[in-house]
Amino acid sequence: LLDSIETDNAIGLRNRTMLELLYASGIRVSELLNLKSTDYDRNSGTIKVFGKRGKERLIPLHYEAINFIEKYLKDARPILNKKNRDILFLSRSGNKITRQFLWKIIKKYATKSGINKNIYPHIFRHSFATHLLEGGADLRSVQKFLGHSDISTTQIYTHITLKKIKDEYNKRHPRS
Repeated sequence: LLDSIETDNAIGLRNRTMLELLYASGIRVSELLNLKSTDYDRNSGTIKVFGKRGKERLIPLHYEAINFIEKYLKDARPILNKKNRDILFLSRSGNKITRQFLWKIIKKYATKSGINKNIYPHIFRHSFATHLLEGGADLRSVQKFLGHSDISTTQIYTHITLKKIKDEYNKRHPRS
């Protein structure tokens, strides 16, 4: 899906950066759309996110996400920032992007890339958490990244990982 987004214009670069950031950080859609350009720290490679109940957290970003943010800030945001706003991701007219519009963007690229499953914005958050856990991250770290106040909310993702473990066991163990 990410690779299906052409980044040779301001809109495509904005779209790729938004989706790249959703997957790289696991932030909620509302958190993404409320990011300010000052919430990105170039020196530390992190974003500052204000979650539910105004809880602040810092999230590290991987190299690819940082590259897209840097390119977006340099090449696309100045074109889109017609109203001198501090919101990071702006519409073509320079306004804040809505949740519904982001949904349409995701649907567009899912269709373009031939994905026939139901793709929705929150799936990036699920994928982020699942992939971290499958890669060996501990549950507490994932809880902090996601901004969950209760570990039981994060444990939902361990069921997905346990299913994968059972599948692997059933495929590989001689007596399964």
